[in-house]
Amino acid sequence: MKIKVNFNKGLPLIFMLLLIVVLSGCGGTKVVRVDASEEHAINDRWNSKDSQLVADEMIADMLSFPWLKRFNRENPGKRAVIIIGRVKNKSHEHIAVDMFINDIKKAVIRSDLADFVVGSAERQDLRSEKADQDLHAKDAVEAGQEEASSFMLSGTINSIAHKSGNKSVTSYQIDLKLANVKTNREAWVGQKKIQKVAEKSSFGW
Repeated sequence: MKIKVNFNKGLPLIFMLLLIVVLSGCGGTKVVRVDASEEHAINDRWNSKDSQLVADEMIADMLSFPWLKRFNRENPGKRAVIIIGRVKNKSHEHIAVDMFINDIKKAVIRSDLADFVVGSAERQDLRSEKADQDLHAKDAVEAGQEEASSFMLSGTINSIAHKSGNKSVTSYQIDLKLANVKTNREAWVGQKKIQKVAEKSSFGW
């Protein structure tokens, strides 16, 4: 007895079974914890590593300039106090400016060459806390004991993006300046450029 198989009817069924097997194998999500200090770039956009490297390099350059030695010479026994002003994101993409500012703060504090004071919004919170302590705490902090800032640091983040075929080039330019609060003179101006090239593979799913 011979069994005749109709391959034309069997092929769609076989194809559907193979498709189910492939899709079931791709259905899971794998999560791996990685070292946050290492760069794991998946595209050419600004990332946390860029923020850290730019902040560390620019602050190191700022603190090496003559303004700091001049301030220490003219104000013996007093340390320079820096406050962060406005850092504007003028780039074409969303950048976590707060992350960049925090990296700047860490670089200043880590240097131990200058002090850093909080911005206006945080000062209001601290003043509210002092007022509350004045009413309720036995060791309340006296008003009028705030440290005045000697310099203000501000800047901008700009970018330009170009794309041709599978390749894209993104250029970032970070400009920072340090101004003397008393005289409004610019004590330091720094600039850092980053260029990132991304090439998309022609093959993919």
